[in-house]
Amino acid sequence: MPKPLKAVLLSYLLLGAINARAELPPDYRIILLTANSPPFNMAKGGKNFARGDEVQGIAADTVREVFKRAGIDYSLTLRTPWNRVYEQTLALPDHGLLSVARNDKNSAQFKWVGPLAHYESVLLAAPGSALKFENLAQAKGYRVGAYKNGGVSQYLESQKLAVIDSLQDEDNLRKLLSGRIELWATSDPVWRTYAKEEDVTGLQTVLSFRSEKIYLALNKKTPDEVVDRLQKAMDEVIAEGYGGCSKTPDLCYLIRNRGTP
Repeated sequence: MPKPLKAVLLSYLLLGAINARAELPPDYRIILLTANSPPFNMAKGGKNFARGDEVQGIAADTVREVFKRAGIDYSLTLRTPWNRVYEQTLALPDHGLLSVARNDKNSAQFKWVGPLAHYESVLLAAPGSALKFENLAQAKGYRVGAYKNGGVSQYLESQKLAVIDSLQDEDNLRKLLSGRIELWATSDPVWRTYAKEEDVTGLQTVLSFRSEKIYLALNKKTPDEVVDRLQKAMDEVIAEGYGGCSKTPDLCYLIRNRGTP
């Protein structure tokens, strides 16, 4: 076979192999899960279950736009507790979870698309507290409540701080007010929503200690083609400045300066 013809044939074979890898079954769908973490993802009225458009929030709206641009079908369900949907996403192929802080503990456990937004990790004390810390080491010896398998809890554990995990983050507010914990490790602005819902004022910020980006976390068996298409769409969204905050412009600061992974 002449060399030019051989080269053309090889090119066609390579192109065919690439296209074969890129094709997805016509009924392919990602099952997306999340839990209440306002204002990123939440059910109307603070309910513990929602589906489809009933799931609100700036991260949920961003993910909808990303999947639309990528041309990939999905379903979206919100349920509690977070630990349940976290473990489900780890275990089941073609599952995804929003919104997840990426860290040393979970980085290799998922495939990632994002960042969707960011938050600040804080330690809060009850109203009237005079506590003020300069670093996390000063929190050792205090009863610290956190959200099981949440990004803040995972980070504190990586820093060798003992935490008392709750299955729902809003439970930590009640524990803090009742004295069952002395500090609430949570994310800003998530805690503000729970405090407003419970008509609680005067919580004291003891320490703001880490800025975290949040992502869509996909099960490790998710095809690379799916991840690549979603990330390309996410990059477009970031470049255009869109972030799902058009309904709540006061929260747009949470998606500014996200950059790329």
